[in-house]
Amino acid sequence: MGELGEALRELVDAAVRTEVDADELRAVAAAARELTARLRVQGRELTEVARVDDPETGERWYSPVYGPGSPVAPSLVASDTADGRAHGRVTVGKPHEGPPGLVHGGVVATLLDHVLARAVRAAGRGGLTATLTVRYRRPVPLGVPLALSAEVGESSGRRTTATARLVAEDDPDTVLAEAEGSFVSLRPERAASVFAHMDRPAGAWTASSDA
Repeated sequence: MGELGEALRELVDAAVRTEVDADELRAVAAAARELTARLRVQGRELTEVARVDDPETGERWYSPVYGPGSPVAPSLVASDTADGRAHGRVTVGKPHEGPPGLVHGGVVATLLDHVLARAVRAAGRGGLTATLTVRYRRPVPLGVPLALSAEVGESSGRRTTATARLVAEDDPDTVLAEAEGSFVSLRPERAASVFAHMDRPAGAWTASSDA
């Protein structure tokens, strides 16, 4: 799955950068449809969870942010520690371009949202994003290694806050973007309703029974 994801990401990058002629584009489109038909022979429904996913920890192989099997992920490599901190490294390419040569602002927000949520989960506080405030300090360039960091803040009941920042690896003192997020854990009965289609516990987004 990871090998296919990597190959598809290379294909997506080539597709958004190519300048081949129209006949070649048509030929490639036909070949892509043939491959699509092969993959659709056996699949899962829209609400089904991939067998390689772990909804208890929130790890998703097809996450559009970091999933190794996803053809659209910018391939964020993230980690976290039990003290409620998360880190990420990523180099964003042409498929996620906004203004020419710059990372799309929505992609910047997505990357920050992920490390925020990861920090919250690392601290033992599951939850869904309730609010996300992003401040874009400087344009974020394509093709530059970037570093993200996040740390959990205050918790009250089912709500937890966290903060995050994005910098270039070669200039860590210059903040390119920063964010604050608020995350709310679902009550067990609400989680059972929201994730009724799942055959596994949704621990990553669920409050403990005493919360």
